[in-house]
Parts: sequence; C-alpha cells; structure tokens
Amino acid sequence: MRTDDFDYNLPGELIAQVPIKERDHSRLLVLDKSTGEIKHERFDHIINYLNKGDVLVINNTKVLPARIIGTKEDTNAVIEVLMLKDLGNNRWECLSKPAKRIKIGTVVKFSDELSAKCVGIGEEGIREFEFIYNGIFLEILERLGEMPLPPYIHEKLKDKDRYQTVYAKEVGSAAAPTAGLHFTKELLDKIKEKGILIEEITLHVGLGTFRPVSVEDVTKHKMHSEFYTMNKETADALNKAKKEGRRIISVGTTTTRTLETILRDNPEFKEISGWTDIFIYPGFKFKAIDGLITNFHLPKSTLIMLVSAFASKEYIMKAYEEAVNEKYRFFSFGDAMFIK
Repeated sequence: MRTDDFDYNLPGELIAQVPIKERDHSRLLVLDKSTGEIKHERFDHIINYLNKGDVLVINNTKVLPARIIGTKEDTNAVIEVLMLKDLGNNRWECLSKPAKRIKIGTVVKFSDELSAKCVGIGEEGIREFEFIYNGIFLEILERLGEMPLPPYIHEKLKDKDRYQTVYAKEVGSAAAPTAGLHFTKELLDKIKEKGILIEEITLHVGLGTFRPVSVEDVTKHKMHSEFYTMNKETADALNKAKKEGRRIISVGTTTTRTLETILRDNPEFKEISGWTDIFIYPGFKFKAIDGLITNFHLPKSTLIMLVSAFASKEYIMKAYEEAVNEKYRFFSFGDAMFIK
C-alpha cells in the first residue's frame, strides 16, 4: 500500500482559512459506507441521521494556547516555542523555531512571569523545556499564548473560542478535535432530546496528526503517541450499547483512535488511561464504532487513511472528488462528513 494512493487534487482556495459565522451551518456530506451513496446536507441536519438509542462519543479535550514567542536571554534573538506534550514536573516537549539556536541550558524569556530553560534535545526541532513561572501556569498561558493553528491556516484567528469545541474542558491539546467544532450547545440539546446518548472521552491531540506520511510504504510509517482517558460512566454506557446492538457514532478521528485502541487491547470498554500510537489504515478491523463524523483531511495523511479504512478507499476518494467539485471547505475550519 503506497502513500501516493491517498493523494488527491485540492485547489488552495478550498482550504478554509476562517470559521464560518454559525458553527452548525457548515455543509455535511453524508456517505453510506455500504453503497457509496452520497447526500449533501447542512450540518445541523445530522440529527436526522441519528437514531434514538445511538451513542454519540465526543472528545472533550481543550486546546492549550500553546504557541508562545520569547527572546533568548543572552542575545535577545526571537524564539517561537510550541508546547506539544506535558512531561510532568513543569517540563514540556516543544517544537522550537529556529531550533538551531536552542542548546542545552538556553533560557528563553516570554515575560516577567514566564521563562523556559532547555534541558533536552530531540529530533526535527524538538526541545525539552523546563518552565519557570510566577503565578498559575495555565492563567499565564491564557494571557501570553496564541492558538497553535495548523500551518495551512494563514489568517489570524479573531476569537480564540472558535478553535475550541463548545464542550472542551480537559486542557492539554496542541490542536483541536475539529469534527466537534460544528456542534452548538443548542444542537447537542436537540440530539439529547431525541433520545441519543452523548458520552465523553479525552484524547489530547498532538501536532503529529497534521504531519503527512513521508515514507513510500504506508506500513512503515511511525505514528506519534497521544494521551487518552475513558471514565467508568462512558465505558458502561458503551458496553451496554454494544450488548443491545445500538450504534456507537464517533465524533472525530481522535475519538475513533481512542475507542479502537481500548477494544484492541481489552475484551470490552473499561475505565482506563494511557498512550496510544494506533495507526488505522485499510485492512484494519473496526471493533468499536458504527459511524463516524469527521472533517475533510489532508492528502497522504494518516487521517485520510483512517477514513479510507472505515468506508473503503474507493468510496472515500470518490466522496473527496465530489466535495472538491461541489466546492466544500476543507480541513480544520472546513465542512464535515458523516460516514454511516
């Protein structure tokens, strides 16, 4: 299986640079994975495709305003730091730019209340920093940090909250679980009123999710790892749904990776936390989910491989071709797809 098999032509003007005014007014392409049939809808009509008794599983992670700009203490050179992974004890794995200026012992000052010292060097611009601060760390970041928007978004985000889901609460992501950006509180209330359960998991999204696959042979790709957790309430609700033959609908690839990781490693859902580097590509046998709400993904990415595993590469490539022809908006601030 070649990485080039998951390439497609996308005109640059279809990459959404800003979110649309109303979250749930984005477009929705509905794909039947058993027939390949495609329908075009508006996102708030998703409720018509959900049945009483379905379980909708969302990822409640919250994006850290993790892009901070500082200066090297000795030279005043401008340094950009993107916080990727909390290693504990005020240490973070970070992407730094320009990385070649950051050696062991380098101190970067962001403000009078926040600085960071390099204590480790990794590959591809990765540095380990120990943060030194006065006050409450997350509050300082809220003031100083910017949202770590993906590299294909060039417009400045006017409202930080538009890169958060309305149900975001567990801080720790370097990127938003973008399938969830289409939901409003009102739409979620209507979904509950219809008798659909909404359950939460947490997976903190790493920036590796945006990296294209660089190897020619898909199976040789090494996945990044991300932290996930599921509580007992969610596990019990999902196990009950499975036993009763009710559908589990995953909101996003991050939720999918969490659910499939748990059922790959355990006979049923359970209260659990851990790290997953699961790589889902065609040939993967899904055990957890029956439907998937997702956005349109980058060519040659692990995410387009995941949706191709769920709905077949043939149907996904046809759906993407139609979405391009119909001028759907792509990627993080773009339109959505429901695979049923």
